[in-house]
Amino acid sequence: MPSDYQTLYLRSLEDPEGFWAQAAGDIHWERKWERVLDDSRRPFYRWFAGGVLNTCHNALDRHVEAGRAEQLALIYDSPVIGTVKRYTFRQLRDTVARFAGVLRQQGIQKGDRVIIYMPMVPEAVVAMLACARIGAIHSVVFGGFAGNELAKRINDAEPKLIVSASCGIEPGRVIEYKPLLDEALALSTAAPSRCIILQRAQAKAALTPGRDLDWDEAMANATPVDCVPVAATDPLYILYTSGSTGIPKGVVRDHGGHAVALKWSMRNIFGVAPGEVFWAASDVGWVVGHSYIVYAPLLHGCTTILYEGKPVGTPDPGAFWRVVSEHGVCTLFTAPTAFRAIKRDDPNGEHVKRYSRDKFRALFLAGERCDPDTLLWAQRQLNVPVIDHWWQTETGWPIVANPIGIEKFPVKPGSATKPVPGYDVRVLNSEGKEVSAGTIGSIVIKLPLPPGTLPTMWNNDQGYKKYYLDPYPGYYLSGDAGYKDEDGYVWIMSRIDDIINVAGHRLSTGAMEEVLASHPDVAECAVIGTADELKGELPLGMIVLKAGVNRSHQQIVSEIIQLVRDKIGPVAAFKQATVVKRLPKTRSGKILRGTMRKIADGQEYKVPPTIDDPAILGEISESLKTLGYPKPQG
Repeated sequence: MPSDYQTLYLRSLEDPEGFWAQAAGDIHWERKWERVLDDSRRPFYRWFAGGVLNTCHNALDRHVEAGRAEQLALIYDSPVIGTVKRYTFRQLRDTVARFAGVLRQQGIQKGDRVIIYMPMVPEAVVAMLACARIGAIHSVVFGGFAGNELAKRINDAEPKLIVSASCGIEPGRVIEYKPLLDEALALSTAAPSRCIILQRAQAKAALTPGRDLDWDEAMANATPVDCVPVAATDPLYILYTSGSTGIPKGVVRDHGGHAVALKWSMRNIFGVAPGEVFWAASDVGWVVGHSYIVYAPLLHGCTTILYEGKPVGTPDPGAFWRVVSEHGVCTLFTAPTAFRAIKRDDPNGEHVKRYSRDKFRALFLAGERCDPDTLLWAQRQLNVPVIDHWWQTETGWPIVANPIGIEKFPVKPGSATKPVPGYDVRVLNSEGKEVSAGTIGSIVIKLPLPPGTLPTMWNNDQGYKKYYLDPYPGYYLSGDAGYKDEDGYVWIMSRIDDIINVAGHRLSTGAMEEVLASHPDVAECAVIGTADELKGELPLGMIVLKAGVNRSHQQIVSEIIQLVRDKIGPVAAFKQATVVKRLPKTRSGKILRGTMRKIADGQEYKVPPTIDDPAILGEISESLKTLGYPKPQG
């Protein structure tokens, strides 16, 4: 393929079939496709129709056969239990083949669903790849999810089997999974008859006779099985993301397009070569874990790291740099919230200096928008490119990025840079018309979406159309708002719901957060729109201070209010902010702005199942009361 971005990008839009057929040459196919792009059922497009392959073979067996058998495939690093375990490609293949035999012994066949409800342990990766090996469809649910939420996912996926563990481990506490699993099974209308439980030393689970099998015992009696060829359009996995109705949306990923896109992304977006060590500091329960802990690095022949720990507190803010140093990481991918936590606890980068980073050459951030202050701080401390990029659970791989494997663009802090080849990104107004450069609108992607993205939702074609395709016919609605600048850089400013209307002016809370984050005492922040009788909405800021800041809160608040006035102008009507100890977040690091907005407006709200610590919502409520929220309306 040509090596410059513009040529590649234009070709991907003008000749998508030729572009992706060439990329598919890097994947082993049992049978070549009949059509690269099947558009016979628009708007439900399918890639590599008629093709046959196996994702597990491409991730493991292929590398063993090609001479990488003794290269490290997976490094498990768990500071919470003080353990590091390493698997070569041969060892991982053999373990996966044996667990695939366990699944086969329990009657699991191609197309059956298996729910994986696990902590960050190697067995979670093994279970995912074992499902792929025999053509079963896995659905990973974040370990420790509440029983009623797990039950919703069981009811939708209707699994034949659940793989779980006795417990997960957080700094300072053990979370027993089995009681949560038992509750979910009792609540579910589609509970399977079999569960496989990994017993961890930190907590032993009581197994239910006749239903629950011990992982180690099952493995001891298993016979390894070979890879089962599947259609490129067969589902590889279902990953649930929260739905606005309270019913989770099951994002489907297929085998063929997924393997092609993820393999292509490793070299072209992340600039990583086979044999190098790539680390996505996320969780296998999230899409980042699926794509960039498990599948993409292994498809590309890299060593991947599974980290059971935190960016701070396991044991200190140098945790990431210890892993980078010990394992020779070349590229790290994590969430901006992780770096805000590191910056908060180590503002001067003292812990960064403790470790060598000889092979480390790039940091990628995604999960939510990275404020420029955090990006610049990381750049100063690490002296490597720090790259904000944007994508979603639904797309499975980056939409907008600085594609350093193709061409490295100058960084504009606050922008995720340019659309990745394959994605025709547009910005539309409420009438569906493209807006001019610099104007905020809805970020959409012209159909068809590239390979690796969701072809539909599990058993819910109509839901897929309703949520993503119907709002702007011919386009996929991302749900994010932002703009393109004169250079074609894309700026993701907030969710569409977080654009606030102040006296007729549409303003981005993300732009205000950028200003707040630039204050030297602020570690992280959030801005929400609150109901106002006169102006419609007014912004309200919440800030968390850096460690060691002991200045007057009132003085800091006055300074940030003036900062917003100076940088955005009086039109923002930014007049209120408060200092809080912490912000409510999901376990993946997203700030729960919508929930805080409901608290401020006195509306009913549900505690989100993905919240890291529900007690934070009470703290936020008390902080808002001191400012007079909720304010009486009418």
